[in-house]
Amino acid sequence: MNKNVAEFYQAEIEKFTQDLHQLKKQLLISSITRLLLFLLVCVGIYVFFGNTKIVIAIIIAGIAGFLFLVTRHSKFQSQRDLIEAILSQNERELIVLNRNFHHLPDGSEYKNTMHEYSQDIDLFGRGSFYQYLNRTALSSGSDLLAQLLTENSITHIPKKQKAVQELAEKPQWRQRFSAIASLVKTETSVAEVTRWLDSYTSFAPSWTKIVSLLFSILSIAGMVSYYFGFISGYVLFGWFLLGLAISGRYLKRVNELSSKTSKIQSTFAQFQQLILAIEKEDFSSEMLSEKKNLILNTSAKASEKLKQFAKHLDSLDQRNNMLIGVIANGFFLRDLNISSKIEKWIAAYKDEVAAWFDVITHFDAYNSLGNYTFNHPSAQFATITEDATVIDLKGTIHPLLNPETAIANDFKIDAHEFFIITGANMAGKSTFLRTVGLQIVMSNMGLPTHVKSAFYTPIKLITSMRTTDSLTDDESYFFSELKRLKLVVDKTKDDDYFIILDEILKGTNSIDKAKGSKKFVEKLVKSNATGIIATHDLSLCEVANELPQVHNYFFDARIENNELFFDYTLTPGICKNMNASFLLKKMEIVE
Repeated sequence: MNKNVAEFYQAEIEKFTQDLHQLKKQLLISSITRLLLFLLVCVGIYVFFGNTKIVIAIIIAGIAGFLFLVTRHSKFQSQRDLIEAILSQNERELIVLNRNFHHLPDGSEYKNTMHEYSQDIDLFGRGSFYQYLNRTALSSGSDLLAQLLTENSITHIPKKQKAVQELAEKPQWRQRFSAIASLVKTETSVAEVTRWLDSYTSFAPSWTKIVSLLFSILSIAGMVSYYFGFISGYVLFGWFLLGLAISGRYLKRVNELSSKTSKIQSTFAQFQQLILAIEKEDFSSEMLSEKKNLILNTSAKASEKLKQFAKHLDSLDQRNNMLIGVIANGFFLRDLNISSKIEKWIAAYKDEVAAWFDVITHFDAYNSLGNYTFNHPSAQFATITEDATVIDLKGTIHPLLNPETAIANDFKIDAHEFFIITGANMAGKSTFLRTVGLQIVMSNMGLPTHVKSAFYTPIKLITSMRTTDSLTDDESYFFSELKRLKLVVDKTKDDDYFIILDEILKGTNSIDKAKGSKKFVEKLVKSNATGIIATHDLSLCEVANELPQVHNYFFDARIENNELFFDYTLTPGICKNMNASFLLKKMEIVE
């Protein structure tokens, strides 16, 4: 665990714990104040029960005061929820710093056995890199993070690195953004929301704004006239019924609109806060500045537009209150007027909503990358090169291994070179292959990696390490493996790939496997491929005698004093020590 990072999270926990304590006191006082107001209104009504006009005045004043207190109380609750979410983030990070992360979402839904590499290097699933990396709060952000891990893109890496580094340096901003995003509770996905906006058909008449305004003015005039005795209650009540009749004509369509908007109200209210957080923050990196400009390139700020829409949605949702739903419609045509405002907003801004949501999604996903970088201050960004050396790593280790105990390795490979790696069981071959694979994926994403230094010429990755048979497709293990190897060959015909293979052709006998593996490696080398292959078959190492592009490396194992020792160090040459027989005897499986 990095001490300075842990101290930051602990300090944040202490600060927000104090803030939460103060806020809970304010919430208690607010609740008591509302109760006292209610009792005061009841006493006023009791004292002046015989005077209708005074009673009405007390009720109106009480409702106004109560609505003010409710709004104020809701703000306190929102602040409390936000602080609790930030507290939860800091507590989670302290736990993860101790490498306890298996309780987090593991991204199993993103597993794809046909992908170029995700199945082989533990990107998704329990104990995966995604599970360790992911801090997204939105489902769309989770989708984008999985896409970043699997897109195999080698473009704009320095641009990505600067964006990740900048977010790493804004831990408080990241936490607040993620906390707001975590409070988004919706039954409808972002994609469904945008589709609904695009296909929405308006129903409110064009005269709605003018008529509702005039009707409201006349209603207020009627109330004042009644209060001072200029008109009878029957006239006011008749006017009220007329308003209900007009509102009732559009009741079905208003109900349909209200049913839909009630499911997305929280989304727009919280997304407005997320957009506002982006607008207020200064970003210097090119990528983040470009994303921010997407919400600033119009006359009015996106946050103001979203705030306006969220306000309309909240107003429509209040129609479920009997007082507002009946009285306000009878006197002010409220439902029809608000529906008209919502429809005008949709017509004006529906084409921009998808872009705004995309910006939010981008920051949600990239916050995970910034958080990872912040948590690993000793990790190094790869220096991007364009020379013959594809990868040059000093002191690399797997990101999921404890850096205090993991054995670091140096690794350098030039374009069109192929390394054959041998070694005993459990000597570290497969872990090393996954380390190199993740090094490529992380570098392509713009993430720093666990190295002392890294020079990297961007290249796409493809692997064949974990082939499985398919009962549903009636495929044998061997046939599945052949299909995978064909995929490798086909991909490398059209583009440069770094190829990682682990013990290929396991589904056939040893003699056939040796011949087939040798021919396959020769084919890859002659096609100018670059990569590494791990094998137990020492005969495959003979290819290095025939092709200068092929080099042998191994991970050693020693038996000393009847105990097995591994150094987990990549060494030039061919492994001479195997341990299967020793382990069978050691574990008393055989004599």
